[in-house]
Amino acid sequence: MHFPRKIKRLTVAATLIGALLGGGSLIASSSADLQSQIQANKSAASSLQGEINSESAQIQKTAGGVAAAQQRLSIEQTELNQHITKLREVQTQLMEARDHLLALETKLRIASTDLASNLRAAYENGSPNLIDVILNAHGFSSLLEQVNYIKDAQHQDAQVVNYTKIARAAVLKQATHLGKLELLDRNLTNQILSQRNQVAAIEIGLAKQQINQESQRSHDQAKLASVNSTTQALQQKLQQQERAVAAREAAAAAAARQTPEQVNQQVGGLAINPGGAVQPPPGAPAAVGQMMAAGNAIATLPYIWGGGHGAFISPGYDCSGSVSYVLAAAGLLSSPETSGGFESYGDPGPGQWVTIYANAGHVWMTIAGWRFDTVALAADGTRWSQGGGEFGGFVVRHPPGL
Repeated sequence: MHFPRKIKRLTVAATLIGALLGGGSLIASSSADLQSQIQANKSAASSLQGEINSESAQIQKTAGGVAAAQQRLSIEQTELNQHITKLREVQTQLMEARDHLLALETKLRIASTDLASNLRAAYENGSPNLIDVILNAHGFSSLLEQVNYIKDAQHQDAQVVNYTKIARAAVLKQATHLGKLELLDRNLTNQILSQRNQVAAIEIGLAKQQINQESQRSHDQAKLASVNSTTQALQQKLQQQERAVAAREAAAAAAARQTPEQVNQQVGGLAINPGGAVQPPPGAPAAVGQMMAAGNAIATLPYIWGGGHGAFISPGYDCSGSVSYVLAAAGLLSSPETSGGFESYGDPGPGQWVTIYANAGHVWMTIAGWRFDTVALAADGTRWSQGGGEFGGFVVRHPPGL
């Protein structure tokens, strides 16, 4: 069925505006997803920051515990030093006491030996009694001398006995004192070791706790940095999409202001849009302008597998259908071509204005520095983009003369 020319032009204009706005709605949906991801990342970042703040506060508490342990260690060390000083004094006294005990034992041995000698001499020689002395005395002077001798001998024996008793008592007392000093020495040594072990255990425990907390905080800080980096990348992508939406809305508004005749210009029976988003640079060949105008007309139409292969006119296009439509609008292709077919199209190598990248699975092209690719449509809602694209594994061709 054939529609009147005016109705057909209005239909094409409405289709073009709808495509522009439809592409914008796709980007708006994608923008909403990005907004949701950004909000989720910000929430995760806020939660991580809260955990980091909590961990920092806990680390401060632990640091306070370490400081308190250090203060306690200082006090314990002071007491320890006092105990060590006392221990040294006790050990000095212990040495002196041992030396004193040795001297007393020597004196006791000498006194015991003297006492034994006196007793043995008295037994062997017999002790003179007073009657024998009187009878055998030769005068009063001799008698007095003999009596004084007996008294001196008896007094000496008594002194030796008494000295021996005192020496024995002193030895016993010193031995008891020495035992107490040795016990005190052992107790002080054990107490010092216990204090050192206790303080060291507290210090090691707090240090381990602080290390674990610092490690956890560093891990969370790394996660926060990763989340912030992802959020920044999402925000940049959102800004790009918002700019794309604004550009499409402007293009849709411009298309709405155009007359059907302006919108529905044709080349070789194919609709083109010379006032679309992409314009040829000054000095470009006419074919370049025609291809860009044709690309504007279908840039936001949906991807349909096989679209544009049965006929150039289609509600949507796949990769080879899109490239075929653009080339046909410039009179450079008479019938739709497949992706693999473009591997032998035109001349080899890149062109000055137009370059085609083809393999058996995909085809795309660049026109005056603009990339025209259905992969860009999936990402940004339009087949037009600048930069990007795959180059490895593609055969590079160009239309003759371009």
